[in-house]
Amino acid sequence: MEVMSKHNEQEYPEKEQDWADNFADNTSKEQVEESISGEEEAENSENTDNVSEELEKLKDSYVRLMAEYDNYRKRTIKEKAELIKNGGEKTLIALLPVIDDFERARQTLETATDIEAVKEGIELIYNKFMSYLQQNGVKTIDTQEQAFDADLHEAIAMIPATEESQKGNIIDTVQTGYTLNDKVIRHAKVVVAN
Repeated sequence: MEVMSKHNEQEYPEKEQDWADNFADNTSKEQVEESISGEEEAENSENTDNVSEELEKLKDSYVRLMAEYDNYRKRTIKEKAELIKNGGEKTLIALLPVIDDFERARQTLETATDIEAVKEGIELIYNKFMSYLQQNGVKTIDTQEQAFDADLHEAIAMIPATEESQKGNIIDTVQTGYTLNDKVIRHAKVVVAN
């Protein structure tokens, strides 16, 4: 019996090896690949779901951002249009008292007998108006005894100079020029000595 058991023990390692070979032969490469690919598909499916969720979040965020920007753009355009439409309102409201003064002056002209009082009234209205302009940054361009400057003045006539020192200087002002915050809004029309 001992001989037989030794013989059986020796056969078993061979049988175990044969069994492993048979299992490997019976289990084809395709089955192993299918098993592996099934696991990979499950992982890929989870990754695809995560990527899809992230993509949807990004799309939603993008759509919301674009809508917010579009609303901002429309609101800004509306505000600009309103500012342009009503931007001069403050300026015009401040001019109404000057208009009221002119209306009173016109009524006074119809019945006035004292010309000096009328002159004084018109001078007061003029000073009030010029004060308002200065408060808003409008200033007159000084031309009296000034040298001609093409940036500030417009020469409408040239006359011969009576003295050498007058050459290139302004002799007369035909129309006053104005600046708004140091920017010329109307050039002074002047006569220049040549």
